[in-house]
Amino acid sequence: MVTDAALDLLDEVGLDAVSTRRLAQRLGVEQPSLYWHFRNKEQLLAAMAEAAMTPHAQAPLPAPEDDPLEWFRDNARSLRRTLLQRRDGARLHAGSRPAGDDLGRIEHKLAFLTSSGVPETVARMALLAAGRFTVGSVLEEQADLGREREEGIAPAVDHEAAFEAGLGLLADGLARHANAHAHAGPGPRH
Repeated sequence: MVTDAALDLLDEVGLDAVSTRRLAQRLGVEQPSLYWHFRNKEQLLAAMAEAAMTPHAQAPLPAPEDDPLEWFRDNARSLRRTLLQRRDGARLHAGSRPAGDDLGRIEHKLAFLTSSGVPETVARMALLAAGRFTVGSVLEEQADLGREREEGIAPAVDHEAAFEAGLGLLADGLARHANAHAHAGPGPRH
């Protein structure tokens, strides 16, 4: 309930204006009572970031029959949609670290990519690069949306097209690594 109210506050006022004082007012409680749930604002923001990621965390994990490159693209698109659901969603998520169930989901995704022929180090870097690319893309998109709201200007960039172009480049790079690994074959025999 507290986290839901904090996310509603985020959507109304933006990340810079979220405070424990404002949240306490929204909930009709005294500010010190929030410390029962969160020791400080950083813990509150971490809980908000985790809750805001729920739609992406509930997305289906890849199945063995899935196409790895299409799944890779869909996974990044799911992250993008989730970040865009909240005002300043990318800023809220940036710098957060996976924990708990998220770690298991990441390991499943890595196992899927490696079982599809992607070397583990490449799979790890591909997921990290796609995540950071997605957060950065949404960060820019949300900053532009804020300026557009304030200044009443038309968007200068087709953010979805730009995201899809960059995602395609990442997927192409992943495919090249997977293909190079598949064509390398077994090493020399001694």
